[in-house]
Amino acid sequence: MGGGSGGSWSRLGDIRSLEEKAKQALQGGKRNVFISFATEDMDEVNLLRAHAKNENSDIEFNDHSVREPYDSDRAAYIKEKISERIQRSSVCVVYVSDSTKQSKWVTWEVEESLRQGKKVVGVHPRGKAPASNPDWVSRDNIKLVNWSDLPQELK
Repeated sequence: MGGGSGGSWSRLGDIRSLEEKAKQALQGGKRNVFISFATEDMDEVNLLRAHAKNENSDIEFNDHSVREPYDSDRAAYIKEKISERIQRSSVCVVYVSDSTKQSKWVTWEVEESLRQGKKVVGVHPRGKAPASNPDWVSRDNIKLVNWSDLPQELK
């Protein structure tokens, strides 16, 4: 009777299903978004991540948090890997809070995104705009929006 190969067919079906979802996402205009934020804002940024997991969302976050000091021995390697992720994204979204101004990583990620010709959009929750913005917001003419308006800004 043999039924030992059933699992293989099932896995093949799963792979085809994933490939189909990826094709539909590309055709449907899904945006691969690099998200930059200060580590102090992790809890609030998790809300943005949850939004991306919504099946109806046309945003896919490319998020790989850096917890390494900016001037560490590994900084050059980390910058190289982040640069590759930014290159694969279509836009950089920066979570702007009172902590953002002090983050050298966020500043570098914004500058690298702009160097690569990516659109950069700053977001904050409604009613929680930072007391003062990082210098790069005005210097590089970065638009700041409530995060509820983010999907519209990415179109």
